[in-house]
This record gives sequence, structure tokens and C-alpha cells, in this order.
Amino acid sequence: MFSQFARTFGRTFVRLRLYALTALCLSVLACSPQNGQDVAAAAVDATVLDVYKSPTCGCCSLWIEHAEERGFQVMAHDLDNNALALAKLERGVTPRYQSCHTTVAEDGSVFEGHIPAYLIHQYLADKPAGSIGLAVPGMPMGSPGMEVGDRMDAYDVLLLKADGSTEVYAHISDQQSQYQ
Repeated sequence: MFSQFARTFGRTFVRLRLYALTALCLSVLACSPQNGQDVAAAAVDATVLDVYKSPTCGCCSLWIEHAEERGFQVMAHDLDNNALALAKLERGVTPRYQSCHTTVAEDGSVFEGHIPAYLIHQYLADKPAGSIGLAVPGMPMGSPGMEVGDRMDAYDVLLLKADGSTEVYAHISDQQSQYQ
């Protein structure tokens, strides 16, 4: 019970820090000349990600922290197993490419599993034609949210295409390359 309270408090605290930082940036930039407008817009326009997960999944909570620390505003939605499976299928994520959580960006892009946040930023900035999102099937050891000491299994981040096919979007072979 205490650990659940600590996780909830931790996520709330991270969100409050994000809001306070945004307010501080806006107040400072309001007094600065011209080019402060771009920074203020970026602070206000933090991409919102909806994460659909099981209420008992600890690695999902760790991945959410990873995403928040890298500039995303995350809204977590706890679903039972049946609703979660249905949410994945409705968004085009077939069982072959599924992981423990499904993330949906404001524009409808889908991100399945333990994808490094910088790759989500990269994808959203330049979406490949005919794609619906990215996936890291399974739960690779060492991926964001699945860190266990120095253990690391290399893994592929797949580009999910609207026609149901995939291709390798990125290959992650070491822990440092996933925290750009």
C-alpha cells in the first residue's frame, strides 16, 4: 500500500514540477525580447501521451517516469486485461507486436511497449508515410523501464505500418544509446 502511494505521489510530483517549470519559463520569457516566444511555445506544447496499462504493472510506471523525464506529459489509464487487449487491437497492434503497455499520442500515433522516449520524439517530428507508430514487442531486459543493473538485451524498435507490416525503425544494442 505504501509503495502504491509513493508511486502515485512521485508521478504527481513530477507533473507538478513540469507545471511549475512551465509557469516559470513563461514568466521569465514574458520579460525577455523576441526569441523567447519559441521556448515558451515549446514549454506549453508538451506532447501528451495516454498510456494504457495494467494497474499492477511496475515496469509500465517506470517507463512513464522515463517519458516524463524526457518532456512528455503522461496520462496513465489502468485497464483490466480484457480491456487492455481490446485497446491494443483497436489501434492496430496485433498480438505478435504487443508488450505490457500501449501509448497513444494526441495525433493517434501508437507506441507499444518500452520504446526509448527520444525515438517517440523523433517519430512524431517526422512520421514515415503509411505508418501508425512504433513497437518494442515483449519486454526486453535493459530497455527503458526494464533496467536491471548492467543487464541488457539488444532489441529492435519496429515501425508499425497501416497495412499490418513492420520494418526495423531502430536497433538498440546498448543502454546508453537509448537515453539520447
